[in-house]
Amino acid sequence: MTGFLDFSYESRPGRVVLRPGSAVSATPGEAEHLGLRRLLVVCGARGADTARAVAQALGPACAGLHDGARMHVPVEVADRAVEVARAAGADGCVAVGGGSSIGLGKAIALRTGLPLIAVPSTYSGSEMTDVWGLTEHGAKRTGRDPKVLPRSVVYDPELTLSLPVPLSVTSGVNAIAHAVEALYAPDTSPLVALMAEEGVRAMARALPELAAEPASLAARGRALYGAWLCGSCLGATTMGLHHKLCHVLGGTFGLPHAETHTVVLPYALAHNAPAAPDAAATVARALDADDAPTALWERAGLLGAPRSLAELGLAEADLATAAAQTAGQAYANPRPVTTDGVLTLLRAAYEGVPPTAALQ
Repeated sequence: MTGFLDFSYESRPGRVVLRPGSAVSATPGEAEHLGLRRLLVVCGARGADTARAVAQALGPACAGLHDGARMHVPVEVADRAVEVARAAGADGCVAVGGGSSIGLGKAIALRTGLPLIAVPSTYSGSEMTDVWGLTEHGAKRTGRDPKVLPRSVVYDPELTLSLPVPLSVTSGVNAIAHAVEALYAPDTSPLVALMAEEGVRAMARALPELAAEPASLAARGRALYGAWLCGSCLGATTMGLHHKLCHVLGGTFGLPHAETHTVVLPYALAHNAPAAPDAAATVARALDADDAPTALWERAGLLGAPRSLAELGLAEADLATAAAQTAGQAYANPRPVTTDGVLTLLRAAYEGVPPTAALQ
């Protein structure tokens, strides 16, 4: 790095626990540390068994269990969860599960101010950010508020053992996307760059290991370590084109969250790389590759992940609408965002062609 350093970095409060078995063994202690005595446990249908185990471990400190989490946090789902939390007289919330569960916990925290404990079962990284999202009338809106940042995060590799390999892979690439965008965010910093590179490296190495040996706690733990770093990067910086695209594709067209991030990431990076060469070079170094977008695209294929929006069910006729919606929003990005540019990106992602050749 040459010239003067010029950056701001805000360290956000919070505790992180990472160890096997910690969902049950550590969560009650984290609640006690925060002085919480009536906790509502929230989850989705997929993680209900684990959430019940956490609720049981909380004992008298559990005020109830609500299993209504849904993908992209529809506003009516959030409204219902807030009602449940208030009726239970909860003084805090424990979100157990993936991004949908943690997103619902954040919605409760946003509306009520209740402190949140996150017990993630995927690699989404949402637990390390103050970003919330709600979907209403076919559109997903997001924002930032310090109230939604979990006060404590409990990472338990054992929780991810039941996460199927395909979802483990796409959830891991979703985490990588957070780090990639943080590298070229306008509010990035040297510390964020260090966390981003290490996060990409850790996750990229863990995913093939857990795909080959899904029961490996060591690989699962390293993936959670990578998710923590990547999520911390997202929490410290401003989102760009990649995340806005995924919010439009998920909120408006109902595409699955992690899979959409996996498909879009190589194309978004290829699109932005000419305007952010240092960021692209850092990602390539973390992947031990020459070209970062190509490496991300190739590795997704080797791990059996989807590589086209067509595979996810997007109709070709929807590309123009998605491009117009994405370009119509104001946000920071290293390369100017135009409807034509986004449409070219989306068309390449729809077809699943090699990203660098298609976009540079």
